[in-house]
Amino acid sequence: MKYILVTGGVISGIGKGIIASSVGTILKSCGLHVTAIKIDPYINIDAGTFSPYEHGEVFVLDDGGEVDLDLGNYERFLDIRLTKDNNLTTGKIYQSVINKERRGDYLGKTVQVVPHITDAIQEWVVKQATVPVDDDGVEPQVCVIELGGTVGDIESMPFIEAFRQFQFKVKRENFCNIHVSLVPQPSATGEQKTKPTQNSVRELRGLGLSPDLIMCRCSTALENSVKEKISMFCHVEPKQVICVQDVSSIYRVPLLLEDQGVVSYLSRRLNMPIDARPRKMLTKWKEMSDRSDRLLEHCSIALVGKYTKFSDSYASVIKALEHSALAISHKLEVKYIDSACLEPGTLQEEPVKYHEAWPHFCFGVRGTEGKIHAINWARIQKKPFLGVCLGMQLAVCEFARSTLGWKGNGSEFKLGPLQVIDMPEHNPGQMGGTMRLGKRRTIFTNDTSVLRKLYGDADYVEERHRHRFEVNPELKSHFEEKGFRFVGQDVEGERMEVIELDDHPYFIGVQYHPEFTSRPIKPSPPYLGLLLAAAGKLQSYLQKGCRMSPRDTYSDRSGSSSPDSDISELKMPSISSE
Repeated sequence: MKYILVTGGVISGIGKGIIASSVGTILKSCGLHVTAIKIDPYINIDAGTFSPYEHGEVFVLDDGGEVDLDLGNYERFLDIRLTKDNNLTTGKIYQSVINKERRGDYLGKTVQVVPHITDAIQEWVVKQATVPVDDDGVEPQVCVIELGGTVGDIESMPFIEAFRQFQFKVKRENFCNIHVSLVPQPSATGEQKTKPTQNSVRELRGLGLSPDLIMCRCSTALENSVKEKISMFCHVEPKQVICVQDVSSIYRVPLLLEDQGVVSYLSRRLNMPIDARPRKMLTKWKEMSDRSDRLLEHCSIALVGKYTKFSDSYASVIKALEHSALAISHKLEVKYIDSACLEPGTLQEEPVKYHEAWPHFCFGVRGTEGKIHAINWARIQKKPFLGVCLGMQLAVCEFARSTLGWKGNGSEFKLGPLQVIDMPEHNPGQMGGTMRLGKRRTIFTNDTSVLRKLYGDADYVEERHRHRFEVNPELKSHFEEKGFRFVGQDVEGERMEVIELDDHPYFIGVQYHPEFTSRPIKPSPPYLGLLLAAAGKLQSYLQKGCRMSPRDTYSDRSGSSSPDSDISELKMPSISSE
């Protein structure tokens, strides 16, 4: 097993996740099996109870793990399926060690950070690195480990010490360190400054880790003199200083690393037998990047939600929309709209926000009423609509109010009322890990369903869930009499999973989160349908048997991202087969 540790310096949020994913991508393109682990030094057990404003969205895995959004990047870039143990937190480590102490596993010894916590970290990494993450079930050969935060943070010290010891346990030829640092360029002088990177590397070396590659995040390409200066003061050769400047698309980052010889360096440094044949997977990424830069037609999507002030709150949704827009050769334009600003009360309290929000939207609990107003507008104006999770539940509430004439004042979300009810397995006394989580099967009950056709006429799909409430199944008949159909249910037939509205261009609601399984060259069918409908191409796509026109497909010269992918005509696969 080869281990690649990615650390960060100067500031957090510098792009370690994208760089770690990109390193994994270029290694996978060489025929290696790659897995990834994200370490978060916070004391929380997992990300499930975080506000999206803390660390962005909560990404959900097949096994129900609620994890950091960087694991979403790993899955999308590498086309793999991770588990909750691929996200390691201080809370998990301490919980594990304390449980061992309570069982008496330490035989009366004093339990300390060194060696007990540091040993537990190393054991966790070694064990998780061997878990297969590809569909073929082969054990990984390379494990990319991202350490969150920045070097020098108090909470990350046990992890730094653990890897200082780890490098000697697994031997030098099996471990390397990539350090990601910021090279600022003040507008006053325009000069690229190396001092923050020098200080960051000095601190890392003082803690016992010496970086093999220094990846410099900068707004423009590094000048040669700057590279040489970093090389001189950071104890590396100039070729070990990698420039990661701002690029037009994140799909270009793997290409950027490949062009600077990262694969050949890692091959020599870690003594890896890398295939020297042309890397077809990277050719596919280059084609995607070039195509993204050439797009001329635009497609506007309004994203109505409660956490729109921070785009990372909806990271996977945005990625799923981007994947679908790219598949139909359109440039995506997302308009973020705070649902609270659409509510009538905002007109009285903050009229400026109200009048700013509604024109943005009309281009074509908190915030709930605003979302219902938005759904009502989309339904009446026959604008393409996709409701995800709560969005589906609110579509049911809106239809009940407007068409069935049932009164609504927010009581839909109190225990045991009308359209939306609390699920029996939910425990209101504890927040963490009590939702309906992870991959669940949804059975299509209608042969004419638009969404079923988008999934390739599949009998069922398996998608990831994260919700506490559900649509009340006892009221199903009242809705279907009016053309509001429940076309997907769970295996037991007790939970409503998919809704569709008759006589509407595209009005779909799903209880699950399809964005979590979207991939750059395998876009999520519900999001693809939304983009096709917005671009006026949905009916044509359905008539062609859910196949793209030749100009909308990737060429088959460049191969595919995984052995089982066949996208020469980009026929949409069933999610259940992924």
